[in-house]
Amino acid sequence: MQSDQFDYFPIVMQLILAVGFVVATIIGSSFLGPKRSSKNKDKNFECGVESVGNARMPFSVKYFLVAILFVLFDVEVIFMYPWAVNFREMGFEGLIKMGIFMFLLIVGFFYVMKKKGLEWE
Repeated sequence: MQSDQFDYFPIVMQLILAVGFVVATIIGSSFLGPKRSSKNKDKNFECGVESVGNARMPFSVKYFLVAILFVLFDVEVIFMYPWAVNFREMGFEGLIKMGIFMFLLIVGFFYVMKKKGLEWE
């Protein structure tokens, strides 16, 4: 039982070090960084162009659709990595399961293409 819990020790240590580094960097930069502010420095800046109007402009739904589809297909591709690593151990059964997975992935992709989800107007 103890060895099972000890297997998670490196993950816990990495998490503690990562969070500790982020917290130390934020606190350290607030103490060490300059604290000069001016009207010109605090002004909004976007790619060298003066900001004009309201920043709450509505985005096209197409933008969000493409972003969600990217995340969806990206996550599905990530599932292929464990399969590729354990390809020999999974044998023919794993190949069939990955074939079904790929078939569903391609069907979903063609569905998105048929609905013109990736076309910009």
